[in-house]
Amino acid sequence: MGSVRRVVVVAFEDAQVLDITGPAEVFAMANRSGSRYAIEIVARAAGPLTTSGGIQIVADRSLAECRGAIDTLVIAGGNGTEAAALDVELVGWIRRAARRSRRVTSVCSGAFLLAQAGLLEGKRATTHWSVTDLLGDLFPAVAVDADCIYVRDGNVYTSAGVTSGMDLALALVEEDHGAALALEIARQLVLFVHRPGGQSQFSVQLEAQAAERHPIRDAQTFIADHLAGDLSVNALAACAGMSTRNFARCFRTELGVTPAVYVERARVEAARRLLESSDRGLAAIARDCGFGTVETFHRSFQRTVHVTPGQYRRHFAREENAS
Repeated sequence: MGSVRRVVVVAFEDAQVLDITGPAEVFAMANRSGSRYAIEIVARAAGPLTTSGGIQIVADRSLAECRGAIDTLVIAGGNGTEAAALDVELVGWIRRAARRSRRVTSVCSGAFLLAQAGLLEGKRATTHWSVTDLLGDLFPAVAVDADCIYVRDGNVYTSAGVTSGMDLALALVEEDHGAALALEIARQLVLFVHRPGGQSQFSVQLEAQAAERHPIRDAQTFIADHLAGDLSVNALAACAGMSTRNFARCFRTELGVTPAVYVERARVEAARRLLESSDRGLAAIARDCGFGTVETFHRSFQRTVHVTPGQYRRHFAREENAS
């Protein structure tokens, strides 16, 4: 069986409760057939603290009381991350604790605490899809991967939003004790051992911001209203009253992507909504969203969302449509 591995989960006021309890539950499930992990929750002070959902959890000990070697250090995220990142004592403790940890991990926006502690310098990392750009802006030395469910770089592991902490914990159990135990835990918790796709399947793929120039805004509106029509660069340029070359250049400058990429994302976003809210067939969705054929729909959807339309529908369709 080997020695028991010490898992230390760092919590703070207004942390996301699932960032704390999700990974802890995965490690605890691994103990059902033998003692493998000793799990403890630490915070600035021992005792109760209130998470972002209003649920109180109890820290086993204070930071000062948490001494000795650590196998796996887990840093939670949540609404309180911004305040926690300004807590010099907490950030300093994380930096020092990392030196005595075999591996260091974060869940969701807990990546900001690792970055503030200097532990992501020059490393690949991820965080919740809604703040990946912010992580890159605040910490330009971090190579942010906006789509991964979790990322390993050396002995530092970062994971995306909330439940991805459980995905990461399953991966760590598999790393420590093999695939059979990870699969057993995944079945009990009704999880994927390896979740298909990346974060883009949960985020709004098409940014809502409008271009500053009226002709480009007009083209955006035209795209949204005519997904099944001709949305070639020539057609969009004519809609905007601009030359094709100037339109393509201005569009990319304003929105950061080419017209073709924007159109594909708009069509995929519309298809996502139909997959979630209707029981329409893939051929009808492909036609109405402008993909033409089911094959083209499949290729575009998988390239953008990293799962097939069928997989997406099975996981995200509203209950009344998921038959």
